[in-house]
Amino acid sequence: MPLNRRTFLESSAALGAGAALTAGTAAPAEAHGTRPKPAKRYSFTVMGTTDLHGNVLNWDYFTDKEFDDKAHNDVGLAKISTLVNQVRSAKGRRNTLLIDAGDTIQGTQLSYYYAKVDPITRHGGPVHPMAQAMNAIGYDAAALGNHEFNYGIPVLRKFEEQCDFPLLGANALDAKTLRPAFPPYSFHRLRTPHGKDVRVAVLGLTNPGIAIWDKANVNGRMVFPGLEEQAAKWVPKLRSMGADVVIVSAHSGSSGTSSYGDQLPHVENAAGLVAEQVPGIDAILVGHAHTEIPEYRIANKETGKEVVLSEPLKWGQRLTLFDFDLVWEKGRWTVEKVAAQVLNSNTVEEDPEITGLLADEHKKVVAYVNTVIGTSTAVMTTADAPWKDEPIIDLINVVQAETVKAALAGGAYADLPVLSQASCFSRTARIPAGEITIKDAAGLYPFENTLEARLMTGAQLKEYLEYSAKYYVQTPAGVPVDTAKLTNADGTPDYNYDAVSGLTYAIDIAKPAGQRITGLSFEGEPLDPAARFVLAVNNYRASGGGAFPHVAKAEQLWANSDEIRNTIIQWVQAKGTVDPGRFASVDWKLTRDGTPVF
Repeated sequence: MPLNRRTFLESSAALGAGAALTAGTAAPAEAHGTRPKPAKRYSFTVMGTTDLHGNVLNWDYFTDKEFDDKAHNDVGLAKISTLVNQVRSAKGRRNTLLIDAGDTIQGTQLSYYYAKVDPITRHGGPVHPMAQAMNAIGYDAAALGNHEFNYGIPVLRKFEEQCDFPLLGANALDAKTLRPAFPPYSFHRLRTPHGKDVRVAVLGLTNPGIAIWDKANVNGRMVFPGLEEQAAKWVPKLRSMGADVVIVSAHSGSSGTSSYGDQLPHVENAAGLVAEQVPGIDAILVGHAHTEIPEYRIANKETGKEVVLSEPLKWGQRLTLFDFDLVWEKGRWTVEKVAAQVLNSNTVEEDPEITGLLADEHKKVVAYVNTVIGTSTAVMTTADAPWKDEPIIDLINVVQAETVKAALAGGAYADLPVLSQASCFSRTARIPAGEITIKDAAGLYPFENTLEARLMTGAQLKEYLEYSAKYYVQTPAGVPVDTAKLTNADGTPDYNYDAVSGLTYAIDIAKPAGQRITGLSFEGEPLDPAARFVLAVNNYRASGGGAFPHVAKAEQLWANSDEIRNTIIQWVQAKGTVDPGRFASVDWKLTRDGTPVF
């Protein structure tokens, strides 16, 4: 299917005649004349979701039970559907639109199953559950997220084909023609009781980090320029085409920062910059950052006009509402006021239409995740893994190291020692004693990362470990250690703290970040700064994720296209029995002035 197969002409959605939510009231006639007629007004609501990540039902496939977290949030499109129905009932369906800001088809075992196990791309294959649900709910448009590209362009194109609404990406360009590879925008007409339609344009923008994070899938096929650049190109066009209201759906956070250092050529979280720098935008639905922002206002530098931003919480936990009030003046509709809020999906029940629609798909995936792949001689958990060297993290590292060693065997780098990095992705992951299922392995490694081998020196590894150790809050000797406050210094997430196996070292948390690694050794000897090592590393880290030093620019010796999660599953299947006594070791520990913390 050609990349520019869709036309980008106005695709108006005439939504029928509907009563205005607010309208002027005729003034009483006077004895000797009449007062001026009140201005014509119209109100409508745009609902928005983002970062759904394959969540249709309020179910956690990694634990195989109803989703729950400390805040008792609920997830899934079935919950969102109920909220959407309530809003449409209150506002009038003809006075609403529903859009999404991306990251739709990756993140749960449900979405994985229909990309890899029973792929939607096979001949006569299934319709993706997310397409089924979003079509049934009645989405009007969705922006592309970076994770849309994780399974390759063929899966994305098939998903696009199955959706009854456009997937928008004004800054996803064909690498050869530099023309949009997806529709940049969609147009929607809202009928008013005044005989004058309101024309709403939705501009979709995705994340430029796709060029790095999914290089294997998009290199030579697509390029992803910055959001500000493309918004500045398209917003004036949309206004010239008659848009009364311009909404941006941006898979890009609002902070104006990047988490990839100089590896990312454009700002990763640029939604705020778009609002500030590009005139003509009324509101921005924000995605990507997995944060909740009910309403955030940014003044445009050129016009001084406030742009309203909102980001609903991930996985369908929240639904954003943008409420627009318009007035007819000088022959056109003008936005008079915009307000935003979020609705919590845990306040409603799941829509039985959606749960019933996907009951069969849900059953198939539940059966899949409960498939037994081996046994374990002991319980392993990540409960203490953020501050202790735990066997469950060693399991990831031994699988990665053995896989890389086998891949390099017989080659020029076969004699180099192989080290491995791994993070604690979930503090609730657990490998039980006894039978191990796919969901156990999936819970340990919930991301679709793949494995690479990079060439590193001892000196570079020292700096890598120092950078990783900034994860800990500086805690002087003698002060009680509260593990609830020990980690995630300066907002560093758990997945950006790496433990490296194959080396022995201590992390002195009494010292400032950058001066914490002590006793760094290899095979009992102080680490030689000039020594060369192979680092088994996931593609997220290797592509600059977390902005760790050196690794993104290090020579790539080997790369695998299979997910690390699958590699772990295959390793367990091959071994039959997992015995942590054969691979677990304490390679690192936290200290204060040389005294172990634990």
